[in-house]
This record gives sequence, C-alpha cells and structure tokens, in this order.
Amino acid sequence: MQEKNQNKQSVSKEITPQSKDFSRWYLDTIRKADLMDYAPVRGCIVFKPEGFELWERIQQAMDKRFKETGHRNAYFPMLIPESFFEKEKEHVEGFNPELPWVTEAGGEPLEEKYALRPTSETIIGHMYSQWINSYRDLPVLINQWANVFRWEKRTFPFLRTSEFLWQEGHTAHVDEAEAREETMRMLEIYREVVENELAIPVWVGQKTPSERFAGAVDTYSIEAMMQDGKAVQAGTSHYLGDKFAIGFNIKYLDRDNQHKYVHTTSWGTSTRLIGSMVMVHGDDKGLALPPRIAPTQVVIIPAGPMSKREMVLEKLDEIYAALKEAGVRVRTDLRDETPGWKFNEWEMRGVPVRIEIGPRDVENNQVVAARRDTGEKTTLSIENLAESVNQLLADVQSNMFQRAQDFRTANSYTHINSIQELHDHIESSEQADKIAGWVLSGWCGNDDCESKVKEETGFSSRNIPFAPPVGKETCICCGEKAEHTVWFARSY
Repeated sequence: MQEKNQNKQSVSKEITPQSKDFSRWYLDTIRKADLMDYAPVRGCIVFKPEGFELWERIQQAMDKRFKETGHRNAYFPMLIPESFFEKEKEHVEGFNPELPWVTEAGGEPLEEKYALRPTSETIIGHMYSQWINSYRDLPVLINQWANVFRWEKRTFPFLRTSEFLWQEGHTAHVDEAEAREETMRMLEIYREVVENELAIPVWVGQKTPSERFAGAVDTYSIEAMMQDGKAVQAGTSHYLGDKFAIGFNIKYLDRDNQHKYVHTTSWGTSTRLIGSMVMVHGDDKGLALPPRIAPTQVVIIPAGPMSKREMVLEKLDEIYAALKEAGVRVRTDLRDETPGWKFNEWEMRGVPVRIEIGPRDVENNQVVAARRDTGEKTTLSIENLAESVNQLLADVQSNMFQRAQDFRTANSYTHINSIQELHDHIESSEQADKIAGWVLSGWCGNDDCESKVKEETGFSSRNIPFAPPVGKETCICCGEKAEHTVWFARSY
C-alpha cells in the first residue's frame, strides 16, 4: 500500500509548462514518465525500462534497414590504445578534450594508457588493416551497437551525456565513388527512420568545414528543430577518404595487382534521438509518442461501477486479445485507481491511443477511443476494432509528423540577410516572448564569417541543405557573394 501511494503521489506531480521553462519541462517530463534516472557517475544516466524500450524500438527500425543494405553487426573493444589516436592527428585533436583515460589496472600503472572510446574509427581501422588484402575482400560493411564516452562539460539527459548509447557504421571501399555512394545511402536511411518512424521532420545537408567530423573529408547531417526553436543534430554520415587508410595502412591488391588504399566511411545515430522525440512532440501534459515507436500503442481502461465490473472485464479481455493478435502493442490498466487518474497518467506517458470501456459500451458493442495527439474522442464498434485502431494509429502518426513540420515552417525565417537583421530578429523575438527559430542565410565560405555569426548571436551553422526553400545571394556576415545557403540556429 505504501508503494502504491508513493507512485500515485509522483505521477500526479505538476510538470513545469513549456512556456515557463522549456528545459525544466523536459527534465520534469522524462523523470515523471519514468524514462531515466541520474546515475552516481558525473554526467551519466540510467535508462529505465520505459526509456530503454524506446531505444530498442529505434534500434529495430535502424537495424532492419542496415541489414537490408548488406551491413552486418560486430563488436570492438571499448579500450583504445593511445598510440592509435596518434595515427590520425586531426582525429585526436578533435576528441582529446573529451577523452577519459585508463592509466592503471590491478594497482599497477599501464605501459600505455587507454582511452574509453569516443568513437571507433581508430581501432576499427587497425582491424581492417589486418582483414583487408585484396579487392575481393571489399566492400567491408560493418555496424556496431555500443556505448561511447565523451567527458562533456555540460550534460543534459539523452541529448548530451558523458556516456551514451549509439550505433556506428564503418565501411571500407575500393574507391571514392563507392564510398561516397555509401555515405549518402546511410544518410538517407537516417532521414527515413527519423521522419517515418519518429515523426520528426529534418533538413538533410552537408556540414560546413568547421563543423565536420574530426578527420573526415566531408560530413553530412540531418538536423531537427525542437519546440524551443533549438536544433539537434540527429544523425551524421562521414566520407573519410583515404585518411584513416593511410594512417592505419589499410591497403588492398586491385585487379591489376597494384596496392591501393581503401576509402572509408563512418556514420552514427545515438540515444539523443529519444530526447529529440520528447522535445519535438511533448506538451504540458508530458510525453506524446509516435505510434510506430511507442512501446505501448494502446492502453485499455475499464470504467463504471464495481457491480458491473465483471461484465466489463470480460469484454475487455476479448478486446485485448483481438488487438494483440492484430499486432498492436496493447496494455490494460486494472489498478485500483479512478479512471480519470489513469487517463491523466497515460496521457503523461505519451501512449498514442486510449480505449475506454464501461457497462453502456459493452451493451452497445462499442468503445471510446481517445487520441493523445489531439485529445479527440471517437466511438468505435467492437466489430473490426483492430482494423479501426490500426487506422487510428496511422492517422496519429501522420498528424504528429505534419504538426512538427508545420511548427518548423512557422519558425523558420528566410528573410534575414545580415548579422544586424539577425540581431533585430532575436531581440524582437525575445520582446514578444517568441522563439527565434532557425534562419536561412547566405555564407561566403569564409570560416571567420561563420565564427562571427556564432560569437555575436549564438547561432551556429547547422548544415548546407541539399534542397533549401530559397537560395541566398549574399553572405550574412560580410555581404559578399554567397557560396552556400545555410541554416543557422542555436543548438543542443
């Protein structure tokens, strides 16, 4: 009884409104929805079952597509020798500030210290140099599901933590053309999963040189807008050229018996997708989960007096079995709480559809279905209920994507062509208590101009979109001819 009362107390605690403090709303929501807890290690979190199951659903969606394109999963050690990082100078310079090191074991200092992997290009490059000898060995298409460590100065659950979960793909190819094709293929898979499964619209494009992955020739990304207007880099795909191949001596004998360096790629997404999904779809009631990724798609809640409870539960069991047989991820809530309290809790947990059934519903061979995205209630016949529910879930999925896309459009600005105009836009947004959103502007290609925009406004380049809504002719900073049209935004 004490455990039950504590649970009731915690789930009824108020969530800070988004308009009051978006960050606090986010932290309240992920804690109240039981997605995570803080670990005793600095900057680390514990994934509770509700949160980890979200990651499992994302994994399944990604992994299916990886395998369909010929990739296989493997696993490499978490400890990486220091000497490996020295073989690709730009790579180690990019990651060195974030590296945690192991310097002793068994009470004795190690001859060579080991980094906890921030990413695995180096150790995988070493192994590929052992495995690849001939053009017949190529391409190598490997993905790894793992944890990585980056000792972040500022952490934020799911979005930026000292340890996080991710997948990292690492492939080796005979030439640049094949490697670049792979880079774009995986970027498209990321876009497809994030848009179609997580219902998050993204801009697909190329990172500027200052924002590209340490050691890459080119980096490409998908970028998503949160409801506070900030950006999240939701996935990246890198063409590494032959840089790592030269550093780790990854050569193959071609058809003409000539030794050549392979061309490599790497690509990754992480558990920051969970945080992104919360921030894109949640509201003041808590989570709102897209049906395709939600661990529980439908919850069934009985209502009515106890005197007619048996009749209701009998029909509820039939409905549960029918939905489960149809492939719906369904739960029932038979706890000794009021229906209203249960409604509020499952709304907070983001379940896409709630089904209510009482004595009158049983008599009329119907149920009441409530949508999490709109709050709309509809009466559904119990006959063909599984078909109706699956259609309802599809409608919720589609509407959640459309709402996020409409929000992004409403908070994207294409008329800003100078830093002064950007300053004015930020100031007017703050005065009107509105989010500043994203700005599409021109960029001349000079790193100094890009840096100046970030230093003066806090808006960093997100990417150079492949299909911008409009093209820009002049640089936002210097006013000279623009070489690129770029999305600028504040980011997590």
